[in-house]
Amino acid sequence: MLREAFTERLKTAMRAKDSRTVSTVRLILAGLKDRDIAARGSGNQEGISESEIPRMLQSMVKQRRESIALYLQGNRPELARQEEEEIAIIESFLPKQMSDNEIAEAVNAAIAETGAAGIKDMGKVMGVLRERHAGVIDMARAGAVVKRLLG
Repeated sequence: MLREAFTERLKTAMRAKDSRTVSTVRLILAGLKDRDIAARGSGNQEGISESEIPRMLQSMVKQRRESIALYLQGNRPELARQEEEEIAIIESFLPKQMSDNEIAEAVNAAIAETGAAGIKDMGKVMGVLRERHAGVIDMARAGAVVKRLLG
């Protein structure tokens, strides 16, 4: 499903001469191909599954957010803007992410469910969040909320 969406988006962007989208989708396809090759090496002839692709996309977004921070520190706003444009394109393939309020609600529910009492129970809470909200929750933001509530 997502693999076809990448191909279609690439074709559309090429027709529209949208160079930013073309280059970003090509980066996604290259990353996907790399992971497929790695998966074949470990015995999975089909490559990575559809459920693993959103995780790959989220890691690409995370990398770009880190780059934005570095570019802004280095006084390179044009490169930061380019990364932001790439994030928007990558996120268009992902399900809508949870807002800060929704993350807080999910964290509170996970804490109540696991009976977490302190920071040592953070792993249990994060495990529940990862299981229930995979693909729609930013685990870094969720982790900060969990630390704040349990710490």
